[in-house]
Amino acid sequence: MSNQIVVPNQYQVHNNQLHVSYTTSGLQGKPHFHYQDSTQSKDFSGDEIRTEATDIGTLISVRIHLTVDFGSTSFSLLLPNVNLRKSQSVPINTLGITTIHRSSLFPPLNHGQTQLYTVTALSGAAHFVES
Repeated sequence: MSNQIVVPNQYQVHNNQLHVSYTTSGLQGKPHFHYQDSTQSKDFSGDEIRTEATDIGTLISVRIHLTVDFGSTSFSLLLPNVNLRKSQSVPINTLGITTIHRSSLFPPLNHGQTQLYTVTALSGAAHFVES
C-alpha cells in the first residue's frame, strides 16, 4: 500500500431518500454526477456540472428540473476537503442543498425571495480510484 496522500476523485453519499455520486474525471476525462431521489434519476457530465471552490468546501451543482415559465430546481453537493492514501476510502458527512429558483414570465410576480432552500444531511465515502 502506498503512503502517498491524494485527493479523492470519487464520492458516494446518500440518506434514506437520496443517492448521489460524483466522479471528478469519468468517461472521456469529464466529470460525472449521478442524482437519484424518490421521483427521478438523472446523470450529468462535463459542462452540465458546475464546480466552485469555497471556504467551506467544493460546491458541485447541477440543474435537476427546468420549466420555461416558472423557474428551475438545482441540487448542490458540498464536498469537504479530504486527504487519503491511494486505494483507500474514508467516510464523509456532508450536505446536499436543493434550491428552487422562482421566476415568472410576468415581471410583477418576480419580487421577494426568489430562491428557496432545502438542506439534506448526507453520509457516505470518498475514494481515490486509479484510472
